[in-house]
Amino acid sequence: MKCFNTSTSDETIKLGEKIGKVLKEGDVVLLDGDLSAGKTTITKGIGLALGVKKIINSPTFTIVKTYSGDINLYHLDLYRLDGLNNDFDLEEYIEADGVTVIEWPHQVDELIPSEYLEIKLFKLDNDERRIEVRGIGKKYIEKEDLL
Repeated sequence: MKCFNTSTSDETIKLGEKIGKVLKEGDVVLLDGDLSAGKTTITKGIGLALGVKKIINSPTFTIVKTYSGDINLYHLDLYRLDGLNNDFDLEEYIEADGVTVIEWPHQVDELIPSEYLEIKLFKLDNDERRIEVRGIGKKYIEKEDLL
């Protein structure tokens, strides 16, 4: 696991960009953290690295937003899901031709792939964040090592 501290939104976006540069089509990133911990902010940086030009914002009320870039970005926010009691095909996005970033992934633990990049965000004082990045599975451990 690698740990990073950021003091501003811009620093969090830059860290997301650094992470995004090691991602490839088919990669899955799980974001975990309290409300307002910076999950969407770090996703903005990932999107920049993937060549997304549109403004990235939280898909809380739509569950998923798709962004075109050099590599497509599928940004899912599962906060409002209640397990699998929803008519929602998560596998469609995980197996897609882009990078899938999932906020609140543990709402559907049974659909999460066995390998992924996990990012945990913790609010500290003021705008400070501690961000832990951990690769689960060989491919993602190698990505973690590149950070």
